[in-house]
Amino acid sequence: MPDPSPSPSPETSLTVPRSTYVPHTLDADAVRIWCGLALDALGRAREDIDAINVYPVADGDTGTNLYLTVESAAQAVDAAFERHPASAGAARPSLADVVRAMAHGALIGARGNSGTILAQLLRGMADVLAEGDRTDSGDEADGLRRALRRAVDLAYLAVAHPVEGTVLTVAVAAAEGAERATGDVGAVARAAYEEARAALQATPGQLDVLARAGVVDAGGYGLVTVLGGLTEALSGEPPAAPPAAPAIPAPAGEIAGAGPVDCSADGPAFEVIYLLEAGDGAVAALRERLDALGDSLVIVGGDGLWNVHVHVDDAGAAVEAGIQAGRPYRIRITHFGAPAERRPAAPEPDLPERRPDGPPGERVSRAVVAVVPGDGLAALCAEAGATVVATDPGKPPGGSELAEAIRRAHAREVVLLPNDAGLRHPAAAAAAQARAEGVRVAVIPTRSPVQGIAALAVHEPARSFDEDVVAMTSAAGATRCAELAVAEHRSWTMAGVCQAGDVLGLIDGDVAVIGAELAPTAETVLDRMLAAGGEMVTLVLGADLPDEIAERLERHVREGHFAVDTVVYRGGQPSAPLIIGVE
Repeated sequence: MPDPSPSPSPETSLTVPRSTYVPHTLDADAVRIWCGLALDALGRAREDIDAINVYPVADGDTGTNLYLTVESAAQAVDAAFERHPASAGAARPSLADVVRAMAHGALIGARGNSGTILAQLLRGMADVLAEGDRTDSGDEADGLRRALRRAVDLAYLAVAHPVEGTVLTVAVAAAEGAERATGDVGAVARAAYEEARAALQATPGQLDVLARAGVVDAGGYGLVTVLGGLTEALSGEPPAAPPAAPAIPAPAGEIAGAGPVDCSADGPAFEVIYLLEAGDGAVAALRERLDALGDSLVIVGGDGLWNVHVHVDDAGAAVEAGIQAGRPYRIRITHFGAPAERRPAAPEPDLPERRPDGPPGERVSRAVVAVVPGDGLAALCAEAGATVVATDPGKPPGGSELAEAIRRAHAREVVLLPNDAGLRHPAAAAAAQARAEGVRVAVIPTRSPVQGIAALAVHEPARSFDEDVVAMTSAAGATRCAELAVAEHRSWTMAGVCQAGDVLGLIDGDVAVIGAELAPTAETVLDRMLAAGGEMVTLVLGADLPDEIAERLERHVREGHFAVDTVVYRGGQPSAPLIIGVE
């Protein structure tokens, strides 16, 4: 958020104090900012939250589940804005539009126990905030107070057997802190956050399993992280960090000082989650039936659409109960990993008709999933045997989409190539989700499609998984990457000031060259990259790049850099006219 303080005049030595509080109206833009901040914060905290996940099942996925839940909410909010583009002739989305989209996105994307409860908390907030846009700051503050209280009330109704010392306790503290707070909406959000943070620190004293592990509640930690995003969106300043996880967190499935924990020796074997289309009466009966089958039962939603979460030994019976209540879909069954003799077999998930190799229905030993930005690159990677995730300009795939691609690959071992530095958090979340479903996944941190191409070139399924991952990682790491882009507006860069229409040469993510024309700028970029040495240049041509430019660049490399080979691919990517790799 920009600093509203005026800059000091160059004629005076006096400095103007930086503003430490920037209030923001609780409107549609604030909700979008909140979702983005919360998602980014959960991406950074995801592994820490996973590591302290010991309740209700020590399966190490709470941070991942919360990330995927908020990611779905954020994508729904972005879609609401896309339906109302910012232009003189188009209306902006209202607060009601956006909070309803947020709640719906969280509902359909909710994962795990804590993610399902968070979806209900967001639904409760949306119920109040969607009553109408407010302009008076006092009304906004009161609206946030009532929204947090409504969130708590709905969450407790959704959980069959509430337990203190969990995310519910933290949510109650947030609502009470907001109700006691005075001031504008930013002050109320900060008070809610601080009370939630204090309640989180107290959770080990309320739940024995947390005390034995020496950790705070993982779901509560995630909620505090989400509330921190809300506080920053409304006040303009990030709040104090949540209580830190243990300096050396116990691995998932272990409690510090107590050795391994059987994740389900005293509990059910499977986590079952599905969306359900059903009426209120049918859902009431479903609650009773699922409560008798297992534990950790949470059913959230309303208006005919519900998200059902339960831990059971008989996964088939839980799904059958949903069929009797209405129409279940997006069914997810996760095995908690206890000894096989205690486990009934889980239903096989829906599978694609074709496998990367082998007859239909046969699970392959290893697959590669690659994210690519153009049709040509997609065809190239598919020809090399990869399962492809195609991207559209400005619409990077989320963690849920990447997790679905891993399932579509239908392999016991998967190597994921995100090919974009911005996909680090979604790729990590997708991998964690797939691991929870029994798939061995390695994410190679490729920042560009050319690094993905290099990794694919050395992929060898006959090697051991670890050896293959090491070889692919080495090949990607040995490939420097660059791309050319056209500046959309005047801005400061590492190479100086650029004007709208300038050609920018980005090397390893930073603007290194600013030019007027594409070909000369590309030649300068190539010379700088090859100055440090190189054996092969890869040129990936964008959708509208003429072949003559590729021929000119090939000739430039051949004449100016002895013994360097050049390979050219028609990538078809719409965003970057040219992507360059140097191995």
